[in-house]
Amino acid sequence: MPLTQGARYMLLSTLFFALMNVCVKLLAHLPALEIILFRSVISIVISYITLRVLDIRPWGSNHFFLIARGVTGALSLILYFFTLQNMPLATAVTLQYLAPIFTTVLGIFIVKEKVKAWQWAFFLLSFTGVLVVEGVDTRVNPLYFMLGIASAVFSGFSYNSIRRLKGREHPLVVVFYFPMVALPIAAIYCMFHWVKPHGLDWLWVILAGIFAQGAQVCMTKAYQAEKLSNVANLNYIGILYALGLGFVFFGEAFRPEVYLGISLVLLGVVLNTWYVRRHRAVPQAPVAQPVV
Repeated sequence: MPLTQGARYMLLSTLFFALMNVCVKLLAHLPALEIILFRSVISIVISYITLRVLDIRPWGSNHFFLIARGVTGALSLILYFFTLQNMPLATAVTLQYLAPIFTTVLGIFIVKEKVKAWQWAFFLLSFTGVLVVEGVDTRVNPLYFMLGIASAVFSGFSYNSIRRLKGREHPLVVVFYFPMVALPIAAIYCMFHWVKPHGLDWLWVILAGIFAQGAQVCMTKAYQAEKLSNVANLNYIGILYALGLGFVFFGEAFRPEVYLGISLVLLGVVLNTWYVRRHRAVPQAPVAQPVV
């Protein structure tokens, strides 16, 4: 089953994000906002230089949605890292995987995109797979639980801002605004909680920034190339990347039920992709011509 351009970009994005997470895991001794600081600096440098080489104005012209993308994206990331540090990992990750669902729901109102009834079933199937793999520990502080949901909601707003900028701004301009907002917030935090990186830390920091940049560019292109509901659920493939990389780099073993969860995730993604392509392939009925 051939993949659309948007689907290919989203699969690349989830792979780059998974590789970035490996680097972040190797930097667990550094504060999360310090990693965001380095990531933001690297992204700004790469984006600005590339935009100048391409002779594209980095500040864009659709400032409302560019700033909205930067603010909501930064808030989502900061809240996600905050929940990672204050609740069980599995619960934080599972709550973040609500983002594709919120993205699709908000898309109905923000970008006026209709979602087929069957697509909701496919999203639910994939999310059920995530629940089987990660699980949810309900014995957490309700405040942190709500912050985790807020992170996913802000992600939904962020991705809808990207979609609204389709055809209006170059993907790199959209990416450029995210670190522009995240950098000053992270910098203020690091002034009081700085931990100096040592040795290989610098390698992992640089790689995390490069992978994050690749992920952001591919994700932006994916959401600008396809309807939100057509590609958002491909984010769930990220959990498969995470399981595989966790096994390779950290020797993390799979529980038996994980295979069931993987099957549900894949089934939901494959069915949604098939459904989208099937409806694209249905020829439009010819318009009846009046009889003269």
